[in-house]
Amino acid sequence: MNFKERKNLLEGKQQVHLLRFLDQLNDDEKQILFSQIDAVDWGFEQAFHNDKKKEDTMIEEIDALHLDKIQADSERYHSIGLQAIKEGKLCLLLLAGGQGTRLGFDKPKGCFNVGITKELYIFQLLIEHTLDIVRAADAWIPLYIMTSNINYQDTVTFFEAHDYFGYNPAYVHFFVQELNPATDFNGKILLKSKYELALSPNGNGGWFSSMHKAGLLEGIFESNLEWINVFSVDNVLQRIADPVFLGATIDSGKMSGAKVVRKACPEEKVGVMCKEDGKPHIIEYYEMTDDMLNKRLPDGSLAYGFGAILNYLFPIQKLKETLDKSMPLHIVKKKVPYVDESGNPVTPAEPNAFKFETLALDLIHEMDDCLIFEVDREHEFAPVKNSTGVDSVDTARALLEKNGYTL
Repeated sequence: MNFKERKNLLEGKQQVHLLRFLDQLNDDEKQILFSQIDAVDWGFEQAFHNDKKKEDTMIEEIDALHLDKIQADSERYHSIGLQAIKEGKLCLLLLAGGQGTRLGFDKPKGCFNVGITKELYIFQLLIEHTLDIVRAADAWIPLYIMTSNINYQDTVTFFEAHDYFGYNPAYVHFFVQELNPATDFNGKILLKSKYELALSPNGNGGWFSSMHKAGLLEGIFESNLEWINVFSVDNVLQRIADPVFLGATIDSGKMSGAKVVRKACPEEKVGVMCKEDGKPHIIEYYEMTDDMLNKRLPDGSLAYGFGAILNYLFPIQKLKETLDKSMPLHIVKKKVPYVDESGNPVTPAEPNAFKFETLALDLIHEMDDCLIFEVDREHEFAPVKNSTGVDSVDTARALLEKNGYTL
């Protein structure tokens, strides 16, 4: 776009205020501003104007493949899954765009050291878990790592400095998550500085479109790959490229898979698996009614008792179809620093802005069905989200030690 086209676009979108400081910018700053404006996905406008809860949807409980059944058939599932890995049908996606801010750590969360008397980084643990399967299959598994614009270089540098913790770098691919603009409560895009938009990552459901934008999907589509295991950096105990999980999903004939844990209590703040209008869905804890939270099955277990732990299996060809669809954008109120009309920086004390995010739960809902795969939370669920308290560094360390790790 030339300047006139760009200005006309912004006037039509009622966003011309983004050019407010143009006369004060040097050529490099103008180029940054123009490139960010040109890259805006204006899909957020529809989300802003249509932020209404869906009505008349049917929410129902969904059952899982329980631990006892998994254990009884684990050898068969393991054999099926390991064979698929040997045949090059699985790749991995690590969602690692977050910083360790809540841990008092100003680097990528994956660089955090959970060791006490030795170095034991979150990234290191995840790679070592994956290497267990690489050795068992005698086959390298392609690993894609989604970073953010903030932590991309730190993440790459960290892996290089630690020789990828023994993983073959030819099979590791880093890319940056797409960004969406933040707006004020009237839908006006905020400026982070006089020449930068206030941008933020597009949510944990934006990984597939971000891979597409990074040019990574063409090679995947042309390969032998059939499945992608998506997991988050938070959980230091999770099993990655789990042959039993993969084998059970393949054996079930279902289109996708989701690892879950039984909720510790009705009020646990975790999204739970359910069905929405007959299709697999994840309902967030804050969306559940008291009746849903406390409903019990005849055996006394919670009807909505399987919490998603962000470890999924998706079929690559089905995901390919979603590229032609606009994934729903969810609006979240956040505190977003910005510059005011005079160009003065403002750090808000209260939420002042909307961020627009895609969620992994919407990708699950695109699947016709999903194998809900129960895991033992004491062996596979140790999220590191907080510095103290629930789901903290302390609770993760305790579980790591319980599982035989020396810290």
